[in-house]
Amino acid sequence: MAGAAFWGEMVGFALAIACSPVHIGLLLLLLLGPRPLRRGGWFVAAWLLTAWLELALLLGVGHGLVLDMSKGASHRTGLDLLAAGGLLALGLNALLSGPADAAPVWERRLDRFSALGLLPLIGLSILLQVITPDDLFLYAKAAGSMLAAGLDRAQEWLVAALFGLGTATLLLLPLLALLLLGSERMLPRLQRARTWLVARGELLVGLVSLALAVYLGWQGIEGLRA
Repeated sequence: MAGAAFWGEMVGFALAIACSPVHIGLLLLLLLGPRPLRRGGWFVAAWLLTAWLELALLLGVGHGLVLDMSKGASHRTGLDLLAAGGLLALGLNALLSGPADAAPVWERRLDRFSALGLLPLIGLSILLQVITPDDLFLYAKAAGSMLAAGLDRAQEWLVAALFGLGTATLLLLPLLALLLLGSERMLPRLQRARTWLVARGELLVGLVSLALAVYLGWQGIEGLRA
């Protein structure tokens, strides 16, 4: 299977997608509310299913159009530069969005979102997951890296499954911790995690986005040179 550079890209893209303060914040509210394991479990399951379907669709399009994703190819270079520009804009917006003591916009909407029934909430979560531009770029980059690696079908399914799990890392951890450790031990920690997320979520998203923008911009420039 592909080497360390490929796996490094896949892990980086998956963790960048995982850093979604809206989805993490919604999950924490669900885990702090009634029937936390049932509601949180369905929420995370919907995220995983959407991630797998989104990646499978992009891989299917790539195979169907026989896209060339080798270094220097127009498809790959264009995607690198577009993704770098989108992530740069997102990172700067997150870092310059307002004073540090002001609640981010997404946090001010969480209570209203969490008051929805489970099915409408899952539907809203899926919609946000699908239409978020920076996540779309990262899913497309992951699919492009898989196409460039020349994986056979079984390897492709395995990598796609692992990638989907990677994107859900920051959702699975609090859910599994609550399941294994119980409400009494975890609820205070979940509340502290939510407080930290509100205070530092925008900074985290900004730094991760800028780091990926630099990397993809460098990849795009190297592609132009090639």
